[in-house]
Amino acid sequence: MDERLTKQLGFALELDKEKSILRQTHLSGRGRRENDAEHAWHMAIMSYLLREYANEEVDIAHVMLMCLIHDVVEIDAGDTYAYDAEGLKTQAAREEAAKQRIFGLLPDDQAAELMALFDEFEAYETPESKFAHAMDNLQPLMLNTSNGGGDWAEHGVNAEQVYGRQRKTALGSQRIFDEVIDPAIKEHIALGNIKP
Repeated sequence: MDERLTKQLGFALELDKEKSILRQTHLSGRGRRENDAEHAWHMAIMSYLLREYANEEVDIAHVMLMCLIHDVVEIDAGDTYAYDAEGLKTQAAREEAAKQRIFGLLPDDQAAELMALFDEFEAYETPESKFAHAMDNLQPLMLNTSNGGGDWAEHGVNAEQVYGRQRKTALGSQRIFDEVIDPAIKEHIALGNIKP
């Protein structure tokens, strides 16, 4: 095999490790905790299905690829729970180092392309990154809601924490925020799963 193909296959095999990174969110039906690869696949499909609710026209293939690669860095950096204040302090540095190592396994042109895509997601500036983030926020909320809010209750999450994260969903899809996110949060505050 030539060097390029060897590097591409090495990266593809490295991606398999993403299946071992467990998130705090449980599968629907209060099953086991989901892994990063399942989360990425789920939100990529959701972005395709829900693309008509994006605030702006988006290149959906671009969004889907962004969804698929956004958590690859967690192979090295680990999953940082959305409401873990201490973990969030070091997240960017851990993920930057992971980005360099993991995407650096690829041939230079593909490494640069995927690093740029990761950076675009993190910057939260383009219509595609805003919509990808909306899916990143909606997917665990949808699972948690289907599980009776158990993950919020288990971690003692409060309303300001949830709204602090979920308000950004409106930057990618105001309609999803208004019709799905906000009512779900209010319901789970009323049920006591999210602290007021």
